[in-house]
Amino acid sequence: MIKVGDQLPATTLMEFSEVEGGGCSLGPNPVDVVKASAGKTIALFALPGAFTPTCSAKHVPGYIQSFDELKAVGVDEIWCVSVNDAFVMGAWARDQKTNGKVRMLADGDAAFAKATGLTLDLTGKGMGLRSNRYSMLAKDGKVVTLNIEAPGKFEVSDAATLLAQAKA
Repeated sequence: MIKVGDQLPATTLMEFSEVEGGGCSLGPNPVDVVKASAGKTIALFALPGAFTPTCSAKHVPGYIQSFDELKAVGVDEIWCVSVNDAFVMGAWARDQKTNGKVRMLADGDAAFAKATGLTLDLTGKGMGLRSNRYSMLAKDGKVVTLNIEAPGKFEVSDAATLLAQAKA
């Protein structure tokens, strides 16, 4: 399992782009995790799936509301990673009005979740392999804080926890 001091996994996530330009086409575009995190401070939170009640009501809105504060303490980007396809993550971004504040990144084949060792097996419930709910702060691709949520809880993967850690 990934831990503080480890590098983010060398995987590719997908991001739905609404606008063509700057080398990206309309639709799903690959995001090389190593390249995209290089030289940046990333507030990353991962969720089992898009459009779930807690994630839609608390997680994503909390990070959107904390955007200015996170930027003020040196966070360059906020990433939401979920085991969904890029089209679903794009639809969720529109629904949540992330408007460039939170990058909604799809981990369609759960490669990122597997590489971190933070998987949640929901095959018995018909949902396949998912990501655990967690948050982390990564600087230049290296994990500096990691908050893994206990099953059924919403205590440490929220924006307030990560903001307090970023301020420290």
